[in-house]
Amino acid sequence: MNSAKHIEVTEAHNGQRLDRWLKRELGAVPQSLIFKIIRTGQVRVDGKRAKADQKLITGQDIRIPPVKVETTEKKGLSDKDREFIKSLVIYDDGDLIALNKPGDIATQGGTNTFRHIDGLLEGLKNRKGVVPRLVHRLDKETSGILLLARSAEAVRELGFMFKGKDVEKRYMALVSPVPDVYEGTINAPLLKAGGKDRERIMVSDDGQKAITDYKVVDHAGKKVAFIVFRPGTGRTHQIRVHAAQVLNAPILGDKKYGFKAELFDGQLQTKRTHLHAYSLSFKHPVTKKYIELTAPLPPDLKKSWKNFGFSEKIERSLFEDIA
Repeated sequence: MNSAKHIEVTEAHNGQRLDRWLKRELGAVPQSLIFKIIRTGQVRVDGKRAKADQKLITGQDIRIPPVKVETTEKKGLSDKDREFIKSLVIYDDGDLIALNKPGDIATQGGTNTFRHIDGLLEGLKNRKGVVPRLVHRLDKETSGILLLARSAEAVRELGFMFKGKDVEKRYMALVSPVPDVYEGTINAPLLKAGGKDRERIMVSDDGQKAITDYKVVDHAGKKVAFIVFRPGTGRTHQIRVHAAQVLNAPILGDKKYGFKAELFDGQLQTKRTHLHAYSLSFKHPVTKKYIELTAPLPPDLKKSWKNFGFSEKIERSLFEDIA
């Protein structure tokens, strides 16, 4: 861009954070540069200085300064990307969309992450031009249900529901070895480890409350167990850390938390973390009706389940005896 330009916020982006809106507008501009032009007052909202987390309102005028990055020109999605994101849809009622995210793509962008679900959502816009927004996220190697909403109100309400106990989430996983106790509730606070590995989480009395119900569905000797987890809170890496540090049974493929690949030479059909978000149950934010969404195991995990002789079928009543 050679000079500053002004863009009016459309209804489709009402309620979106300023930094995320700018990222969508500017394309490949580094996140650090976006924060800089906001912090230094170069970005103006209705002529006033703004903050990165400021929520936009339909009709506002956004001033964007010249940004000297050759790759900042916004490009549309390729036909291949549009077909890809549409192929992931497993539910769409006009207000909500559910995707079955593969285990090889990130939910959002970050350092050295240029292709992600958030960047492909343009391919799911409706006839009114409304692009759906993420309600929550999954780790890159975790597959399964990813929920989107088409209105800012639905995004906000579902966000509150996810933070509380109004959304029941269930995950399928393979762990090793088989836990000593086959079912129960894990109540172990989690804290960022800090230091060189900022993303690593650990169990600590100084951490945030984290609760996970679990139940062993099947096992192959003492080496591998098929477990269903039901997190009652939504901490970063919660299931992965509770499995590794409380059950002493890391999830297969999860090298960050102690999985030893050498013990499974040739037995795994995929090297990624064997964790799949297979079920979400909640009250619809618009219709107020209770709905349950399910996502089948993706092909790569199906092979591992079959390899150890496990069935994918799970009884809905699995946790009835756990309060």
